[in-house]
Amino acid sequence: MSAVELAALIRERQPCVVLTGAGVSTESGIPDFRSASGIWVEIDPFEVASIRAFKRNPAHVWSFYRQRLHMLRDAEPNAAHHALAELERRGLVSAIVTQNVDTLHSRAGSRDVIEVHGSIRSAECMSCLWVEPADEVLAQLEERSVPICVKCGGILKPGVTLFGELLPPVAMERATQLARGAGLVLVVGSSLEVWPVAGLPLEARAFAIVNRGPTALDDRAVLKVDATAGETLVAVVEALG
Repeated sequence: MSAVELAALIRERQPCVVLTGAGVSTESGIPDFRSASGIWVEIDPFEVASIRAFKRNPAHVWSFYRQRLHMLRDAEPNAAHHALAELERRGLVSAIVTQNVDTLHSRAGSRDVIEVHGSIRSAECMSCLWVEPADEVLAQLEERSVPICVKCGGILKPGVTLFGELLPPVAMERATQLARGAGLVLVVGSSLEVWPVAGLPLEARAFAIVNRGPTALDDRAVLKVDATAGETLVAVVEALG
């Protein structure tokens, strides 16, 4: 019944903007960060994923991201990604704002994807801001512990937002404007703990949540579905006919 209710909300409360977190990609074999089995249970994020750690020891941070890049590039879009792409194709989802850096939404066929935490597509030079494609970065990491800018010789940083960095301003501004204009923000696979992105649903006229386990805003949602993203969104697509 919850999928039917969610389908009705999506149809009635247009435009619908989707906000996704790590939980939308777990069915692709990508672990999340904050659950009982998440990445940060055993690894301190401020040692491998903060700008302070990167400036102190870029080789250590790149040793973590080298493995992560390979994992994310090997993953494939799952049923949730494909369902959201289908809803966008039908005109029922206007855009996807994602905290994920894995590019799986785009690979599934979604066209309007706002990546508020960056992506694994590239790395950026800390000195001249040159952007290097991920393939070239990985090739360098086969030979050295820290990839180097081909333009100025500076150190390349992963193209994701590290702890201690500001979110991409253009992406966040667009995400905020989309949320403010939305009849419904559909949150999928996010515990809504990381701000300022966690505040986006509060900008909309209403929001619904699909997430396994509690979130910080459950009591303010018009609907909460405690289930996996893939199962729920496939059922939503079917309910919409």
